[in-house]
Formats: sequence, C-alpha cells, structure tokens
Amino acid sequence: MRKWLPLFAACLGSFMLLIDVTIVNVALPDIAADLGTGLSGLQWVIDGYALALAALLLMLGSLADRFGAKPTYLIGLALFAAASLGCGVAGSAGVLVAARAAQGIGGAAMLATTLSLLHATYTGRDRGIAFSAWGAVSGAAAGVGVVLGGVLTDLLSWRWIFFVNLPIAVLAIALSAIAFGPSPRRADRRVDFGGMLTFTVAATAVTYGVIRAGEHGWGDRGAAVALIAGAVALAAFVAVEFSSAAPMLPLPLLRSAGFTATLIAAAGMSFAAFSASPLLSLWLQQYLHLTPLRAGLSMLPMSVCAFLTSGVFGRLLHDVAPRWTIGGGLAVIGAGSALLTIIDTGSSWTATIPGYLVIGVGVGVMAPPLVAVGMAAVPPHQSGTAAGAINTARQLGLALGVAVLGTVFRNAGSGKPSGHGFVDGLNAATFAAGATGIIAGALVFALYTRSARTAPASNGPITTPPEPAHVA
Repeated sequence: MRKWLPLFAACLGSFMLLIDVTIVNVALPDIAADLGTGLSGLQWVIDGYALALAALLLMLGSLADRFGAKPTYLIGLALFAAASLGCGVAGSAGVLVAARAAQGIGGAAMLATTLSLLHATYTGRDRGIAFSAWGAVSGAAAGVGVVLGGVLTDLLSWRWIFFVNLPIAVLAIALSAIAFGPSPRRADRRVDFGGMLTFTVAATAVTYGVIRAGEHGWGDRGAAVALIAGAVALAAFVAVEFSSAAPMLPLPLLRSAGFTATLIAAAGMSFAAFSASPLLSLWLQQYLHLTPLRAGLSMLPMSVCAFLTSGVFGRLLHDVAPRWTIGGGLAVIGAGSALLTIIDTGSSWTATIPGYLVIGVGVGVMAPPLVAVGMAAVPPHQSGTAAGAINTARQLGLALGVAVLGTVFRNAGSGKPSGHGFVDGLNAATFAAGATGIIAGALVFALYTRSARTAPASNGPITTPPEPAHVA
C-alpha cells in the first residue's frame, strides 16, 4: 500500500486544482447575489484562475527544474490552500478575483510538477499504472466539480466550494512530504522571467479589453488601450523568446505544422466545449430557477459521455490519424455547441442534453491523444515543453473564450425584454462557440494533413511517458 502513497498524493493535489476550474460555475449566481457583482465580475472569477494557470505554467516548470519538483509542488499546495481560504472569506468581488489568481499560481506550480514527481517515483509497469490512474482522476475532475459545487452551494454556501480545499490540501501536503523522495535539481537551469512577464501582460490585457468592450462597447477608450497594450506585449513576447538563451516557449517549435495544430486544437477545445458553461449555469439558475445541485446535475451528461467515449473507443482510435481524432473531434464539439442554440424561452433544462452529448463525444475522442500527438511533433528533448505549452493553450482558450462569449452574450441580448434578451444572448454565445469549434477543427484537420505529408513518422500518437520537465 505504501508504494502507491505518492500516486495518491499526486492525484489528490491534481484533483483539487482541476475541480476548481469547474466547481465555481454552478455557484456563480450565489456569488453574484452575495457580492453584488455583475457578469464582468463573474467572468473574472473564472478568468483570474485560468489566466494565472496559463501564464505561469511553463515558467514554474523551469523553476521546478532548478529548485526541485518536490519543493515546488509543496509550495504550490500551500499557496493553493491559503488562496482558497482567501476566496472563502472574500467580502468583495475584487478580493475574490485576486484570491482566485493566487489559486491559479499555486495550481500552476502543482500542475507543472505532478507528472515529474510520478515519473521520478515509478518505473516500468508501475509507471504506466500511475500515469493511467492520474489521467483517470484528472478526467473525472470536471464532472465531479459541477456536482460537488452544487452540493456545497445548496447545503452550505458558495464559500464552501473553497473551504473544502483546506483539509484536502493539508492531507496532500503531509502525504507528499513523506511519500516523495528528494527531487533532482538543475542549478544551471535558466528561468525566462521576461517571457513570463510579457506573456502575462499580453493575455491579461487582451482578456480585460474584450470583457470591458462587452460592458462599455467597442468604442470605449479603456478597452482600446487594453487591446493595444496586449498587442504590444505580444510582440514583445515574440522578441524576447527569439532573443532568450532559454525561452519559455521556443518559437521554432511552431514551424511544425503538427505542433501548431495541437496548440490550436487545445485552445479551441476549451473555447468551444467549456467557455459557455458559466452562461448556461446562469440560465439554469436565474432563468429556470433550478437549485445549484440540479443545475450541476443537468450539466453532467457532457462529462459522462466524454468519459464513456474515451473508455469505449480510446483503444480503437489509438492508431487513427490525428486529423480525424483531433481535427474531427473538435468539429464535433463545435456541432454540439451549436446544437445548444435550440434553447428558447420555453425550454427546460433537457434542451441542453443533445448538445452536451455531442460535445461529450467530441471531447472523448480528441482529448486523450492531444498531448501525445503534440509531443510526437517535436524533438524528444522538448517533449516536456510541448506538454506544458499544450496545457497553457487549454487554459488560455478557456480564459479568452469566457471573455469573448460574455461579450457576445451582452451585445446580442441588450435592448430586449429580460427573458428574450437572456435567451438571445445565450444562443448567440453558444453559436459563436460552435462556429469557433467547427472552423478551428477544419484548420487543425488541414494542418495535420500537411504535417502527415511532410513528416508522416511524427504525426501519430506515442505511448512513451512524457519527459519530467514542464509536464502537465
């Protein structure tokens, strides 16, 4: 039993940080009512966490190489616990957003080191078992998050979706301190602080600009300044990465059509499949007056379908070209999101089921091979960086998706009676999510096809565990 304590400790931390991506969704109406915030504040409650994860994941992987994966993981757990306490006691939306960002920093430290610790702890068949178990726990987190969030919000209050992290974090810290051995350190490892700073500014400024434009209009000066600042910061990021001796993201990797396709697919999946969930949660609770628990249960079909699809068809699809599994899967997700536009002013929660089931099929087909295909498209010594970049793209896709769809929702629903305006805004947002998924799926399909023609050997999935650096 002691042999599997490290696995349990790693799964415990990962489960906690991943459910916090979705656990907030069903609590949003209660948070809005309690803290007196509107849609833009709720968008930042989600995006504060996602942006911190996206911005810091690769850099914290480098720090873990330099100072050791175990201490980085333990610090991440401690910070996550402290930030969760801050979220739970927050008296304003601003404090909650700041605490959510701190949670994201702790989560990035954990996500950047978990697989490194497992890779160093287990060998042979045990390593395969450990990676499979970790993957299963990570896959279940999204589905459990919406239900657990509903239970805690219903029975106690929204604050307990954060307080519940405290005993879990304490247990994870104690087990990790005992179970994991000393981590190797690379004192010569350079950390790309310039890349981290410019990337963070670019992602945050663009997200802020989009959210502000939705609230105040695209002619708003603050929105324009933020978007211009984001573009300048992005250009600076490119310049820094080209000139850095140890770049956070080696830009020459983007010359690989297969790797570029994987990054687009990762961002597109989060945008098309998950970014409308906060709006759907508001519709279920504020418009249909469902309890948080019933709202969470009504959002469960997507996760269940994804889990079953992955489990039943995963092995059969292992040798299928990624243009079909990933490009085709992303297009299926887009079609599922577009199906959610059948919701009208007289719909019940069951109107979401067809769309959720189709989205679940797409996620179940494309998510399992995503990281392996991306890693296969780059040189082996950069596979860890590739895995971290793919997870960064996922979180960035979610953050931008929440911002963009919130803006679409506002613009489509403004100036109409409250009921019709809400549904019209929701339909416009889900249509935008669907169109994004279908278009991105077609682009990914074309890029993988090009990659197969130029380097067919690098285009298929791999089964080798990822390198320990930057893996998430």
